[in-house]
Amino acid sequence: MTSALETGRASGGHSVTISHITRRFAADTAVNDVSLEVPAGEFLSILGPSGCGKTTLLRIIAGLDFPDEGRILIDSRDVTHLPAHKRPTNLVFQRGALFPHRSVYQNVAYPLERRGLSRSEVREGVEESLSLVRLDHLATRRPSELSGGQAQRVALARALAAKPAVLLLDEPLSALDLALRKEMQLELRHLQDRLGTTFIFVTHDQEEALTMSRRIVIMRDGSIVQIGTPREIYDNPSSLFASTFIGESNLLFGTVTRSDDVLTTVRIAGHELAAPATHLVPTNANVALSIRPERIRIGAAVSTNGGWNRLTGTVQELIFLGNRIRARVACDETIVWVEEPPTTPDAYKLSEGTKVTLGWPHEDGRLITHEELRPDER
Repeated sequence: MTSALETGRASGGHSVTISHITRRFAADTAVNDVSLEVPAGEFLSILGPSGCGKTTLLRIIAGLDFPDEGRILIDSRDVTHLPAHKRPTNLVFQRGALFPHRSVYQNVAYPLERRGLSRSEVREGVEESLSLVRLDHLATRRPSELSGGQAQRVALARALAAKPAVLLLDEPLSALDLALRKEMQLELRHLQDRLGTTFIFVTHDQEEALTMSRRIVIMRDGSIVQIGTPREIYDNPSSLFASTFIGESNLLFGTVTRSDDVLTTVRIAGHELAAPATHLVPTNANVALSIRPERIRIGAAVSTNGGWNRLTGTVQELIFLGNRIRARVACDETIVWVEEPPTTPDAYKLSEGTKVTLGWPHEDGRLITHEELRPDER
């Protein structure tokens, strides 16, 4: 009798536990002591630059590679040394890797036929999977007759046909054009909502991770830098790397002048700026203040009340981006980028060479302390 672990479930995923996984290739450590809990039914994205170890980690979960240290558990069962075909997982690659000599129907049928299902069961599984990705009308076509987006949806249908409890996706949308990629992002998210399957999605695209995920794992140099919801990571980056890899951020470097339980005040280019205190920081400590461009107000929009940081400067450059204007402002030796909707009165009046006042509430900044800076960032 086949167990639920071997077959997976159509309407629910399994939890995944990654415990102290390390993978080395000769002198290089691709994954360095990574631990992570993925609850059943979650949509989790692993985000990071090329070479950070995210694909290696995905392959280890899939059973296509094996760790030098650590364990992989799926629904509390240790599968560390099981090959891929004995795990309730399926992997969708960057390019769908469809069989060119088989039709769409035959490609999707392949994993079902391998399991020895009857012809009627195969037909039912193929029709269900193609319907999920809205391609049932293309069942007789060959891969060469499909668009890039259609081919990726067939690859997804083939993976879903096996009813995996954990679906692993390795940058499956990166080869698509921008408009199709955005459409597929929402389709995948809605599909995961309907199925309840656990999705682990690898990407280097920050916007893709923010759009699709319930939680994001940021990796760098084989290690996890930060884990959180998209909002948590965007609003409270834990390091310089996280603050610039997810979205854009102004990084203002300075030294602490005072710190209490509420605010830490930093001297930056002759100005006293403050941010919420996460913990007491010693006076004269080197820190960075991270502030998102869209959180900064300009001109008359700057509050005259307390609780705001203020800088004065000169507009050096203006960039019109349709729904927003980016302004490069020189505040003495500090460069600050500001983003404003083009319809606001102050943005409408901006021109290069204009003297402006910038401001933002204390609580909108994020202080990155010496302990959170890597040696090359200090």
